[in-house]
Amino acid sequence: MGTNRVVNRPVLVLNATFEPLNVCNIKRALGLVLSGKAEIIVNGRGYIHTSTAKYELPSVIRLDSMIKRPHPRVALSKREVLHRDNYTCQYCGKRTRVLTIDHVLPRHRGGPHTWQNLVAACPPCNRRKGGKTPEEANMLLQRLPFEPKATARYRFGHLLSRHEEWEPYITGW
Repeated sequence: MGTNRVVNRPVLVLNATFEPLNVCNIKRALGLVLSGKAEIIVNGRGYIHTSTAKYELPSVIRLDSMIKRPHPRVALSKREVLHRDNYTCQYCGKRTRVLTIDHVLPRHRGGPHTWQNLVAACPPCNRRKGGKTPEEANMLLQRLPFEPKATARYRFGHLLSRHEEWEPYITGW
């Protein structure tokens, strides 16, 4: 594996309290460690050698000082609506990667572009519903739309299958 691909692999960044903050690449993580701003918690990847030294390749790092920030919110986007709805049409229940976003109350009828008004829909259901409400189209929602909580599992859980060593740091939050 080339050095470029190695240094771009993801690293879980923890706050001083072990709260998951974000994911950065190995290059950024090593910069934080070497500058004394972070410590390596898990090295599950071996080492990188330079002409003068050998450095651990971190998988999880912890910042030395506490970063205060407001509780994160999940950004409203098509990808996040599909993720929240588990890539499942909220009208017929079909699970697929080919989905559209539907406004429960259509925009032309005053429906807002908010978490509570957006759902994943397969193209046939979206066409069938058209510019009507679900009641007018005689279609039932599988569940009411909601704003997901930005838990560590929600934000970073999709990476756990490739980085099992992150599990104890993500599930505790």
